[in-house]
Amino acid sequence: MAHKFPIGIQTFERLRNDGCVYVDKTDLVYRLVHGSTFNFLSRPRRFGKSLLVSTLQAYFEGKKELFAGLAMEKLETEWIQYPVLHLDLSGATYNKPEALDNLLNEHLVLWERVYGTSETGKDAETRLKSVIRRAVEKTGRKVVLLIDEYEKPILDTIHKPELQDTFREMLHGFYGCIKPCEDMLKFVLLTGVTKIGKLSVFSALNNLRELTFLGEFSSLCGITENELHSVLAEDIHDLAVANKMTDEEACARLKEQYDGYHFKRDTEGIYNPYSLITALCNKEIGNYWFASGTPTYLVELFKKNHYEIGALETASYTESELNEVDSFNDDVIPLLYQSGYLTLKEYNSEFENYKLGFPNKEVEKGLLDFFIPFYTGHKPRSVFDVRRFVEDIRSGNAESFLIRLQSLMADVPYDIESDLEVHVQNFCFLLFKLVGYYVHAEYHTNIGRIDIKFETDKYIYIIEFKKDRSAKAALNQIKDKNYFWPFMSDPRTKFLIGMNYNLKLKGAGKFVIETV
Repeated sequence: MAHKFPIGIQTFERLRNDGCVYVDKTDLVYRLVHGSTFNFLSRPRRFGKSLLVSTLQAYFEGKKELFAGLAMEKLETEWIQYPVLHLDLSGATYNKPEALDNLLNEHLVLWERVYGTSETGKDAETRLKSVIRRAVEKTGRKVVLLIDEYEKPILDTIHKPELQDTFREMLHGFYGCIKPCEDMLKFVLLTGVTKIGKLSVFSALNNLRELTFLGEFSSLCGITENELHSVLAEDIHDLAVANKMTDEEACARLKEQYDGYHFKRDTEGIYNPYSLITALCNKEIGNYWFASGTPTYLVELFKKNHYEIGALETASYTESELNEVDSFNDDVIPLLYQSGYLTLKEYNSEFENYKLGFPNKEVEKGLLDFFIPFYTGHKPRSVFDVRRFVEDIRSGNAESFLIRLQSLMADVPYDIESDLEVHVQNFCFLLFKLVGYYVHAEYHTNIGRIDIKFETDKYIYIIEFKKDRSAKAALNQIKDKNYFWPFMSDPRTKFLIGMNYNLKLKGAGKFVIETV
């Protein structure tokens, strides 16, 4: 029988009471709570962090009945109830200085009603210390502190540096009071999308255990291949039937679309739980992660840093470089990795660094679609009408393809503060990458040049762009460097296309076509 899915449910208690399917992580939860006191976990959004925090809350509140049939039921024997302070910073829009103060005050008022207070009117950190002390005095047990999305006010204000500095200062003081309360705390977990450097919680807690890169907890959030097949096999079958696929085909599509996250080298891939569960519930493989939230801070970062989108697929970083974000005005790669837009692909033991890449097709296509409006001035559904481009390529209508490209590039808006050449490179990368989803494409980009090869069942296209040089020069490069020789024995028609781009005129110029 198909499962009931917890769509829109992020609380462990409701999930269990409503009879929803739950991929059992409680053996890892048990290992976590008995392994260290102060913990930090970074995972992409919609990856199950809130459910993990809620599970910990239910456990520390002694709600044994919710764990019936799970690994925790056999592992835990005491079920002691502790006072739990759960702070979720995702529940506010941080567009005004008072937004964070208001949210902290709401939580503090609720806790003070339970445990009492003598610090009315004081700052948030003083009130938190008072609540912790009074909770210990009232219950006779240490406090559990769970903070979800701890850095959201900072991420939300990347494009507002003054407001971001205000929130950073507030959080620095608030988190700074955790260390003085160390003897009164049973367990602490902070979760977030990324690790923000220069916050007191990381500098003050020298015994903070960072779970993000620990292979032991790589599957604490998300779903493994084994869990997918052992828990959700019937749901995969239902998806396959609904889409006229075999179970094996359905599994392959799910893997291609949602698998591929790696949080430590030599660990198994992890599926995005939100997208996977949504696909099984809807019986349709779609792009759900980006539809659930818009990562607006990404465009802001790319605008500031003039970053080449194509370089995302070749980035190499050490673990320490990926582990912390000190500034949003420098390198965007660590934030992209921690946010889930890139993941670990290959490890170079000689230089001790990782090659990064997109984890799966959902993330890759979603990210490219998201950048389209900024670099083309068109909405994703209207941008250069991908169908017409693909129809031209498949029918061998190279001239129509190139005229359409000229027209599109003439309409591209340019921010006068941006690096124009990088803007052009990003435009071309997005265009040919998206067209490449429908026809077999290979491309290589670097400064001042973009080479593209498309293949269909009847045609092979080899295209060379030249910046501020003639289309003839671009075509000559194709012929001089024998780009087409590997295909000379192929019976398909070969289109050799040279095209120039004029930075001053901000548009695609003339093109030259030869067939072989």
